[in-house]
Amino acid sequence: MNKIVLGLVLFLGFSHLHAESRYVTDQFRITMRSGESATHKIVRMLPSGYRVEVLGVNPDTGYTRVRSGDGKEGFVLTRQLMDTASARDRLAIAEKQLLDLQAEPEKLAAKLASLQKEHQALQTNHRELERTKAVLDKELEAIRRTAANAIRISNERNELRKVVAKLTHQVEELKQENRELENDSDQKWFMIGAGVIIVGIILGLILPHLRFQRRKNTWGSL
Repeated sequence: MNKIVLGLVLFLGFSHLHAESRYVTDQFRITMRSGESATHKIVRMLPSGYRVEVLGVNPDTGYTRVRSGDGKEGFVLTRQLMDTASARDRLAIAEKQLLDLQAEPEKLAAKLASLQKEHQALQTNHRELERTKAVLDKELEAIRRTAANAIRISNERNELRKVVAKLTHQVEELKQENRELENDSDQKWFMIGAGVIIVGIILGLILPHLRFQRRKNTWGSL
């Protein structure tokens, strides 16, 4: 019965505490045991400044139940734990922070130099892009002029084709008219030739009679 009561007291004593952190006192090493006495088995040795999680505190025995960083649980003497890290560790942290602060200006200067270099590179790249843009604008303008000229030439070509077609049509009409004129001329010459022949025939028929009558008249006068 006494053991049950003692167990309940210990349980209540452990459970009323929230999980918090403690640090191993500023000594070389302390022992973490499996129970709340020096006779219990040593679970592991904890170095100075090692951080552990508090699971419960027993003021009667002077032991604190803790959990190490690797998950092992055990008991250590409460007086060997501190609320803050050891002075040695805090001094090391402070020295590191001091070194970091001392190195900060150099880091900032290096970063500033890097940013300035990057800025100069960006300015150079910007100027190159401006020159490239100017060249491309000139080429685009030349292409536009060429395209405009091509359109104008194409329009002029179409107009010339229309003119050539019109002139070709006129030439064909003139050829047709020339052929018709040649036909008319041939017909006129044919008619003239036929008229000459007819006149010649008529004269050939009339002239002998005229000569014969003249002879008769000449004979009658004799």
